[in-house]
Amino acid sequence: MMRTPPFWYDQSQPKFRLAAKLLAPFGKIYGWIVEKRFDFYYPVPLVRPVICVGNLTTGGAGKTPVVMSLVTLLQDAGYNPHILTRGYGGEEEGPLQVSPGRDTAADVGDEALLLVEKAPTWVATSRPLGAQAAIDTGATIIIMDDGYQNPGIHKDFALVVIDGAVGFGNGQVMPAGPLREDIARGIARAHAAVIVGEDKAGVADTIKKYADIPLFAATLRPDAENPDLFGKPVFAFAGIGRPEKFRDSLIAAGAMLEGWGSFPDHCAYIDEDLRELVAAAESKNAVIVTTAKDHVRLPPALKAKVRKFTVHLQWQDPAAVLECIAAQLRKNWT
Repeated sequence: MMRTPPFWYDQSQPKFRLAAKLLAPFGKIYGWIVEKRFDFYYPVPLVRPVICVGNLTTGGAGKTPVVMSLVTLLQDAGYNPHILTRGYGGEEEGPLQVSPGRDTAADVGDEALLLVEKAPTWVATSRPLGAQAAIDTGATIIIMDDGYQNPGIHKDFALVVIDGAVGFGNGQVMPAGPLREDIARGIARAHAAVIVGEDKAGVADTIKKYADIPLFAATLRPDAENPDLFGKPVFAFAGIGRPEKFRDSLIAAGAMLEGWGSFPDHCAYIDEDLRELVAAAESKNAVIVTTAKDHVRLPPALKAKVRKFTVHLQWQDPAAVLECIAAQLRKNWT
């Protein structure tokens, strides 16, 4: 697991600009490989529609909350959606239908354990096999969590998720920047995009340069059942794509942040990782909180000590999102 390099999103220092410049040739190679995958693979068509929720950057855009919100929209519209995920961070290759009472984050990854709370969820390294397994058990529509750069399955509706706070970072492909592929090529395959949070990075203008697609706005909101943190001493930690997003959410909730731990994305925690932070929090009788994704990766002994601070996605216009999806599906399925 790796931490997000600071120069991916911050070019204010000469050493950061130099790092991106030196790694740019490797980014071009990576981008070329992604492009060529689409030249050599023929996407498998399925007998049920497939919605793909992905991003052009690696981690932290808000993809999982988008998937969970789409499940609710589609269920309300009469569909029986199943979720398909690769199970990043887990050992299971699948196809496997996730069972919360049986599977752990080490088996199926952290995201799968969150998604299964909303709808039947399948882990599969082979997307076509996973999708077919879902269809065989009654799915009327498939929602792919990630897989935007995977050419193995036909996507009837592709939705790109972008974090409005940081956008596309320095605009370079990994390892020189956060992009998984060239912006122009990536946006060209999208049917729509959603900007999560305030568009501070000029995302809308960038997308309009490359494609005329619907742009939706959404915001991450704290859940009502979260612990009351206002004015309380809090120790917190996160191992997600952009941990500072979680820290900002806690501060916005009024927490008095007295201790903070930042870990690599999808970190598989052991007791030693958090021993000092937990001890410091207990000595001050402070609340210890983390994200839902991090909580499912905690050792059992720590889960009872650490509270979850969860969020959900709120669309600016959910009806428009559902109609956009329906319109695209009508083109392919009528």
